[in-house]
Amino acid sequence: MEPVKIGLLGLGTVGSGTCEVLTRNAEEIHRRAGRAIQVALAAVRDPERPNPLGIPLTTDPRAVVDDPGVAVVVELIGGEEPARELVLRAISNGKHVVTANKALIAEHGNEIFASAHRQGVMVAFEAAVAGGIPIIKALREGLAGNRIQWLAGIINGTGNFIMTEMRDKGREFAEVLAEAQQLGYAEADPTFDVEGIDAAHKLTILASIAFGIPLQFERVYTEGISRITREDVGYAEELGYRIKHLGLARWTPAGVELRVHPTLIPQRALLASVHGVMNAVLVRADAVGPTLYYGAGAGAEPTASAVVADLVDVVRTLTADPTNRVPHLAFQPDALSAHPALAMEAVETAYYLRLLAQDLPGVLADVTRILASHEISIEAILQKSPEGDASLVPVIILTHRIRERQMVNAIGAIEALDTIQGPVTRIRLEHLDHA
Repeated sequence: MEPVKIGLLGLGTVGSGTCEVLTRNAEEIHRRAGRAIQVALAAVRDPERPNPLGIPLTTDPRAVVDDPGVAVVVELIGGEEPARELVLRAISNGKHVVTANKALIAEHGNEIFASAHRQGVMVAFEAAVAGGIPIIKALREGLAGNRIQWLAGIINGTGNFIMTEMRDKGREFAEVLAEAQQLGYAEADPTFDVEGIDAAHKLTILASIAFGIPLQFERVYTEGISRITREDVGYAEELGYRIKHLGLARWTPAGVELRVHPTLIPQRALLASVHGVMNAVLVRADAVGPTLYYGAGAGAEPTASAVVADLVDVVRTLTADPTNRVPHLAFQPDALSAHPALAMEAVETAYYLRLLAQDLPGVLADVTRILASHEISIEAILQKSPEGDASLVPVIILTHRIRERQMVNAIGAIEALDTIQGPVTRIRLEHLDHA
C-alpha cells in the first residue's frame, strides 16, 4: 500500500524527535500500522534551520493543512492560536489530526471534537498529557470496563523537580527555580509550570476521559507552589509526609472535584517516590483497584513516542468505519454526563496548618477551640522551638477531613487572634486511599 503522508506544524524539539523516531523505527512502525508513514511537509519559522533528514519545508502552515496529499496533520506549535484555527481548518479539509497541545485540547477540545465528529476524522492527543506515558490510552481503552473513582497525578516535571530539590537539599523555592530555568526545565516565564496552569490543562483532559464529562478547564481550582517554604517541606517530612504538586480529580455524588495544588501525601504512598522531572498518574478504579503510570513527562523522544503511537492508531483506522472508532473522550459523544464540577469550597480534604503563635499560656487552647467550633478534628500537633523572635513559636497542626468552606472560616478566625502573627499557611493533605 502507498505510504500515509503526514504534515508537521512545527519542527522544534518534539517535531524533530518525531521525525527521528519515524526514521529510526520505520520498519517496526510499518509492521504495526500496516503502512509506511512518510513526512511530506513541515511548516517552520526559519526555512534555513538544520534539516538533516531532508524534509520538505514551508513557512506557511496553511500550506500543510491545505495540501491534498497530506492525510494527517501533526500540530506541534503549542498555544491556543493559531493552533486552533489550523486544526479546525485541517479537520474541515477532511484530515486527521495528531496534537501534543494540552492547552488547545483543554480549552477548545469540545469544539474541535464536535467538528471532527461531523467530518468523520480522528483527533489524537496522547502526547498532550504526561509526555511518553500512555495514560490517555489506559484511561480510554485499558480501563474501559471500570468506573473510575479518582485519579491523582504529578503531571508537571518542573514543579516536581523543584519540590524534590527542596526536600532533598533543603533549598529555597527561588533558588531551585533559577536552577530549573538554567537547566531548561522551566521557561523564562515559569508561571504556567509553578502556578499549576500547565497541570490544570492536563487534569482537565484526564478528568474528562475518566468520568465522561465535557472538558471544562475554567472549573479547575488551581494553586501553585511558589509559597511553599523549605520549613514546610521539612515539617512535612518530620510528620511522615512529602509535599507534591498534584492534580486531583474525584467523582462524588455531588459533583466532580477538579483541583491542582500542593498536597501532603504519606511517604509510603506510590506518588511520594516520584522524583525529579518524572511524571506519574495514580488511578483508582472499581474493578482493578489502584494502577500507577510512571515515566518521562517531557522531552523530545518521550513525547515523540506518544505522537508516533497516535499516528500508528490513525493509520490503522484510515479505512475503518468512522462510527466504530474509539471516541475522543472515551464515552460516546451523545453520552457525556452533565454531572457538575464541584466548587472548591465544597471539596472535602485533610489539612496541614502552620502558624506563628506567641509563646504564652492558653494560645494553643484558643486555636483548638476555634477548630472545634468549626467541627474540625485534629490528627496531630507539632510545636517547634522558637524561631528568631523568642516570643514566637511555629505550631504545625494536621487535621482530619473537612469541607474547604469550614477550614477557610476557621483560618479566618485563627488569624484574627492577637496572639497569632501573620497568615496561617494551609496545605491540603491526601492519603490517596479514599474512594
